[in-house]
Amino acid sequence: MTAEAGTRGSQPFAASVARLRVPLGFLCAILAYWLAQPTSHSIVIGMSIAGCGELLRIWASGHLDKGREVTRSGPYRFVRHPLYVGSTIMGIGFIVAARSWPAGLIVGAYLALTLSAAVRTEEAALSSRFPDEYSAYREGRTAPVERSFSLARVAANREYRAVAGFALAIGLLVLRIGK
Repeated sequence: MTAEAGTRGSQPFAASVARLRVPLGFLCAILAYWLAQPTSHSIVIGMSIAGCGELLRIWASGHLDKGREVTRSGPYRFVRHPLYVGSTIMGIGFIVAARSWPAGLIVGAYLALTLSAAVRTEEAALSSRFPDEYSAYREGRTAPVERSFSLARVAANREYRAVAGFALAIGLLVLRIGK
């Protein structure tokens, strides 16, 4: 079996996992929150880390025109999936803030499973929609595009949802201190 055939075979599973990312995220967040043993110190350190991840997501969202192009400006000049890198950093921050190995395992497994599935399905969609351009981008054969950051793009990409989730996570972890 070729590598390409193996990738195609995994697409339905990856697409299903990618579609279930949000409900799975809520379930994992509830479990991780229940297992969390935060302190004020762990929350400050963890949310500082998570805040860096959210800032990366905001920067990426301000450059992304989903479905219209292969974005090559902002953080996309350096990494193909800055939104997912930002989400991973946020997850690491939550793990530190939660101060719980079981919560960390749940968050880590969730991130590994869902983000790898999302990357696979997103790359398949981009390869299908922009075959030559995305192939060149993946191989590093394209020049970065100079484009300004836009708050309108941040709003259009609904990054406010991640910001709200970040704020909610901080609040809930603060309520969990000492319990």
